[in-house]
Amino acid sequence: MLDPASDTQRDLWARVRARLKAGVGEDVFTSWFARLELEELVDDLVHLSAPTRFLCSWVQSHYAERILEAFRHDVPDAGRLQVTMRVNGQARPRLAAATTETAQEAPAASSAQPVPVAPVPATPRLVRDNAKGDALSGSAIDPRMTFDSFVAGSANEMAFGVAKQLANAAINNTVTFNPVYIHSTVGLGKSHLLNAIAHAVSEADPSKNIVYLTADHFMYHFITAVQRQSALGFKEWLRRVDLLLIDDMQFLQGKSATEFGHTLGTLLTGAKQVVVAGDAPPRDLEMLDERVRSRLSGGLVVPISTFDLDLRRDIVQRRAEQVNARFGMQFPNAVIDYIARAVVSHGRDLDGAVNRLVAANQLTGELITVPLAEKTLADLIRARDAKRVRIEDILKAVSRHYKVPRNELLSARRSRDVVRPRQIAMYLAKALTARSLPEIGRRFGGRDHTTVLHSVRKVEQMIKDDLELGQEIELLKRMLEE
Repeated sequence: MLDPASDTQRDLWARVRARLKAGVGEDVFTSWFARLELEELVDDLVHLSAPTRFLCSWVQSHYAERILEAFRHDVPDAGRLQVTMRVNGQARPRLAAATTETAQEAPAASSAQPVPVAPVPATPRLVRDNAKGDALSGSAIDPRMTFDSFVAGSANEMAFGVAKQLANAAINNTVTFNPVYIHSTVGLGKSHLLNAIAHAVSEADPSKNIVYLTADHFMYHFITAVQRQSALGFKEWLRRVDLLLIDDMQFLQGKSATEFGHTLGTLLTGAKQVVVAGDAPPRDLEMLDERVRSRLSGGLVVPISTFDLDLRRDIVQRRAEQVNARFGMQFPNAVIDYIARAVVSHGRDLDGAVNRLVAANQLTGELITVPLAEKTLADLIRARDAKRVRIEDILKAVSRHYKVPRNELLSARRSRDVVRPRQIAMYLAKALTARSLPEIGRRFGGRDHTTVLHSVRKVEQMIKDDLELGQEIELLKRMLEE
């Protein structure tokens, strides 16, 4: 067995990743392999971890043999793959010995038959209505994300107040606003509030049937139910809940989005509380049909805006106090002020900045000072200096520049006056955002990632062949980045 922290294992995993990237291409690698981590090698078993249950299932089902082949260059005996989900940065343990022995008798996973990942107890799942003994369960709840640990300020005080009111109403068996939709860009606290609601209600009344699901987990359950011909059971499971919380709504797509619409309607009719979080207002969720968007818009829509300096400082101050309580490590006020002024993106980067300084202090013994912060956080600050461009910004700019309605860019129309602007918009989305090809495809009317890749390559070639078009696209880039 190799130690996960050993240089040998890190080097092995780096070589395997390089082989996978060379074999499947950078785009497929980024979509399915980039977030995998090697946990351990035990006999012939390769144990990997992934951040979501859906990714675990997809990799296990579609890429098991390819991954094992990549390992066999260094580990000839590699014969089995197990992918488990990471919760709070920690991988779930491998399955119990009996399960492992059963796995030895079964053939290696292939793309022909999906292999669901067996649920292994980790953090509480806050799902208590599990009739018929099926494996349905919610996404893992982060025990750190409570109302007490949430830092409120002018940017998020309305969302914070609404979340606490929702929790109190659910505890008292009443419904105030329904549905509630919380939206913001990444890292501003949407998931924290959904977790906090679940915690508060569960602690006050353990009998409540609470389901917290990320969008990819919702899709995983729905797809698995269809494959097992148990879709009706899945629908009934969701419709028996007292409180449904859906996170990362923007990633919902296809028939899963349709099923969410049906579930939402049923729950609202039965006066069951629904809380949803996403990165855009309901009107911009193109994967949902108009009726579902209208239902979400007709409830209470709560935005969280970009953090101001005071809130950023409060967040850093809170994290610094936690570090001091745990490690006895002091953050001078000047360092707290520097982080709050320099790191202007979102809460996760503020947490990351504090963590980096703690690590730098522990590894080098240097005191936590502004010069240490400048040195340690330089790449984080540079990476956030440029304006964050959204796909919605690109759609608006391209629509305005080429005089093509936004809905046409997202439609299936194939006329030349629509196709070229659409391809340029996809190219800009790839060039100016951190979105993956599948994510871009979803935002452009549910297109496949191969369509996006074709558009990107097509525009790259057009830029080489047409100097005037190249200048035109460069102008659009500058407009979007200003």
